[in-house]
Amino acid sequence: VFAAGCFGSWGLSAADMMKGLVLGIYSKEKEGDVPQFTSAGENSDKLIAGKLRETLKKSGPPPKAGKTRTFYGLHQDFPSVVLVGLSKKAAGIDKQENWHEGKENTRAAVAAGYRQIQDLGLSSMEVDPCGDAQAAAEVAVLGLYKYKDLKQKKKMAMSAVKLYGSGDQEAWQKEVLFASVQNLACQLMETPANEMMPTRFAEIIEKNLKSVSSKSEVHIRSKPWIEEQAMGSFLSVAKGSDEPPVFLEIHYKGSPNANEPPLAFVGKGIAFDSGGISINASANTDLMRADMGGAATICSAIVSAAKFNLPINIIGLASLCENMPSGKANKARNGKAIEVDNTDAEGRLILADVLCYVHTFNPKVILNAATSTGAMDVALESGATGVFTNSSWLWNKLFEASIETGDRVWRMPLFEHYTRQVVDCQLADVNNIGKYRSPGACTVAAFLKEFMTHPKWAHLDIAGVMINKDEGPYLRKEFLLRFSQDNA
Repeated sequence: VFAAGCFGSWGLSAADMMKGLVLGIYSKEKEGDVPQFTSAGENSDKLIAGKLRETLKKSGPPPKAGKTRTFYGLHQDFPSVVLVGLSKKAAGIDKQENWHEGKENTRAAVAAGYRQIQDLGLSSMEVDPCGDAQAAAEVAVLGLYKYKDLKQKKKMAMSAVKLYGSGDQEAWQKEVLFASVQNLACQLMETPANEMMPTRFAEIIEKNLKSVSSKSEVHIRSKPWIEEQAMGSFLSVAKGSDEPPVFLEIHYKGSPNANEPPLAFVGKGIAFDSGGISINASANTDLMRADMGGAATICSAIVSAAKFNLPINIIGLASLCENMPSGKANKARNGKAIEVDNTDAEGRLILADVLCYVHTFNPKVILNAATSTGAMDVALESGATGVFTNSSWLWNKLFEASIETGDRVWRMPLFEHYTRQVVDCQLADVNNIGKYRSPGACTVAAFLKEFMTHPKWAHLDIAGVMINKDEGPYLRKEFLLRFSQDNA
């Protein structure tokens, strides 16, 4: 729709011509109601003497939730105004969907507006907070990310995204920081494996932490240290690759009490997973560059904590290596012998030693994240992260956080039924795969539980949410992890 107005008479510069504005409008509460703009939308309409509402009436019914309508020439500061449809204004927690509907509506609406601004080829935009500045900022910043390091021809990217109006600048800036670190995790996962080796991964995390906080220590442990620690399970996976393994140890000391027990985050860091001798099929092999998603997530979460100067202590541990064709059965750090019947079940092997080691720090809780199993993808797909935990208190904390962030979680069983399938082993103390294929996600958790004595532990299988398959209305078809550092 082109509304009356003349760009030339406004004297807009070329840069001004490339600016867009995204505004929201709520769905009607009942038939016959007048469509209600958001607070920012109302203010904008007043600035242009009611032209937005007048033109909207002429253009037909207002856009439905998640849909857009574009107007040109209405606003002297924004030649292009995109109106996005929100759901009802009073939307709250949806107990069936396990998320905050109002926040999700804001995310979906702002994403739709963002895509429309991009399609128009504009270089900058301002965004209506649509009732939730944090949710709006998250989507706006996530939308800025696209892996393009290796492309010769790079499309023009959006150069600036700002909050429109005075709004809640503090909430906006807070989420800008959160989302920028989510994009760091995406960058680590998207980078090809020949560029993102274990050593390179560790160096990037070290650089990011040192740039934001003096309260962080990063130890990049090499193979001799790993051998000294008797991490035979980790080494049994790493020995197949020419790339040296790295044990990344991060200490964030934000608490005024240096002796306060830390939170412990543990991440699976397989920089590339060929499957080893149990080699993967060629289909989707490219996705295996992201098999270090657990490490990328937990490390990015710690970068977030450092950026916000959180008053807590955190230990971050990531076992980083490649899984290439080779390998033998080895003992884990706690002395248990492991029978390796499938070298493509390697993530649990490198995590076993880390979970033994993390107990030495006497943490408050232990969270480990891993792109563990295709079985989890089959069970939940990208709808939720599967959580196996021995603590209902910890589960409740994760569940409450997931409702706010939209990064949904689902509690999975940690039954003795599955433990029997991994400890009933002919040659060793424990087998790296269970007796039966079907409960693969559950038997991974049962295997890891054999190396865990802490009463507040959770294993998060993020394999299903590793990649967006176009279900998420505000995510690109890239490794935008739905279990984000917001939840952590």
